[in-house]
Amino acid sequence: MSKNRIRNKLSGSKVSRRRFLQTAAVTTAAIAAPSIWTSARAERKIVMRDPGGPFTKGFGKAFYEPFKKETGITVVGLQGAHEPTGMIKAMVEAKNYTWDGSLLSKSSHQSLVNIGYLEPIAPKGGPGPNLSKIPESMRTEHLMGTDVYATLIAYRKDTMGKNPPKGWKDLWDTKGHPGVRAIRKHPFDTMEAALMADGVEPKDLYPIDFDRAFKSLDKIKKDVAIWWTGGAQTSQLLKTGEVDILFTWNGRAQVAIDDGAPVELVWNQALWTFEGWSILKGTPKADLVREFIEFCAQGEQQAKYTPYVAYGPTAPDAYQYVDKERAKVLPTNPAYLKNMVSVDTDFWGKNKEKASEMFNAWLLS
Repeated sequence: MSKNRIRNKLSGSKVSRRRFLQTAAVTTAAIAAPSIWTSARAERKIVMRDPGGPFTKGFGKAFYEPFKKETGITVVGLQGAHEPTGMIKAMVEAKNYTWDGSLLSKSSHQSLVNIGYLEPIAPKGGPGPNLSKIPESMRTEHLMGTDVYATLIAYRKDTMGKNPPKGWKDLWDTKGHPGVRAIRKHPFDTMEAALMADGVEPKDLYPIDFDRAFKSLDKIKKDVAIWWTGGAQTSQLLKTGEVDILFTWNGRAQVAIDDGAPVELVWNQALWTFEGWSILKGTPKADLVREFIEFCAQGEQQAKYTPYVAYGPTAPDAYQYVDKERAKVLPTNPAYLKNMVSVDTDFWGKNKEKASEMFNAWLLS
């Protein structure tokens, strides 16, 4: 064989080997591409803690489903314990994020802000056009108010209607207003209720006089049949008639009313505040959650939860889209708001841990 033929054969062999390697690389990339693409798609998902119950359907219609339709980002709503600050602390410290964001009360959010466990809700460039329209009284750097809610007395008209309670003193008056009672197993709201039942004027509630509040609770402790721990529980207690009177969030009591239970609400001296979306510190999905929050700030979207959750939207234009009859039972109704008491969330942000320890010790005493 001539040297030229040998050279050509070897050269051809090199070319063939090069082509084989190129083809193999392309084939490998083609095989891997769907996996990479699928992984990228899978990452466009966020998990948000919500309270469950009527929120599941309401937030699904208002936020989760339409957001995915508009952006392709999947939102999974997971029910979590109320005031879940302990769970959020554990997730942030372990950097193990079961949730990327959470619906929090303003008070709980403040206690987490104080220790640096929440992300700012606005992008680096500042709030978007929707978030900017939410009144500053209903949003903070770390919380977008989604709904305004009231904590109030609810009672069964079939058992207490002849002598209905008109305020917190009547809830404590077991002789003048007999009936089975339930109270929240948490210092939030319970301390304020105890003080107003003892004659403290709303303007004098804060800072909370814990000694006086616990003395007031001592007077009713033996008459409390149930210490409730979740909003859905109170809806069920009212519907079944297991209790005659309790205090809860107006939206939870409204669920019982909407289901046909003979329940009446007492708006006088109801406590109001707001809750909303927050972002857990360090979650890798923070920017996706910010995009979601901007979407949720639209009034038209917020209006869509009101048939399911009887809380007041925070977006100024939301009432253009809310059913007029439904608007009558929302806590931002001016007829109610003027007689309600604003919760001091700054106080609770600083005192939640101390108050929880005191309250739990009192329950066991």
